[in-house]
Amino acid sequence: MGGDRRSVKTYVPAEQKEVWRDHADELDMSLSEFVRTMVQAGRRGFAPVDSGEREEPAPEGGDPGGNDLERGVRTALESGPCSWDELVEAVVGDVEDELEATLDDLQERNRVRYSGRDGGYVLTDE
Repeated sequence: MGGDRRSVKTYVPAEQKEVWRDHADELDMSLSEFVRTMVQAGRRGFAPVDSGEREEPAPEGGDPGGNDLERGVRTALESGPCSWDELVEAVVGDVEDELEATLDDLQERNRVRYSGRDGGYVLTDE
């Protein structure tokens, strides 16, 4: 899963980048690894609205997503050692394009807008 990689660029306010860098340092991660991991974590459990997919409710007393996460890690490691980045990619998948498309759609429908003053994407009043 971790073989063919592509670069993605984004621009954020300098203050936001520093907050992310500080948090990444606290987690002993590179900034790239931190951003990739946080985007992937934020997308967990979300499916495109028109896909017909819905997240299944967790079983009573279960560990929501825990068994799936463990299964994904074990499956990825069956083929040999994996780096942190490879494991993240294996268990979460590449959702950056889906996130961008979803944000584009929400902005076109005036449900979300980007506000540098507010520090990022915000819901509109509609």
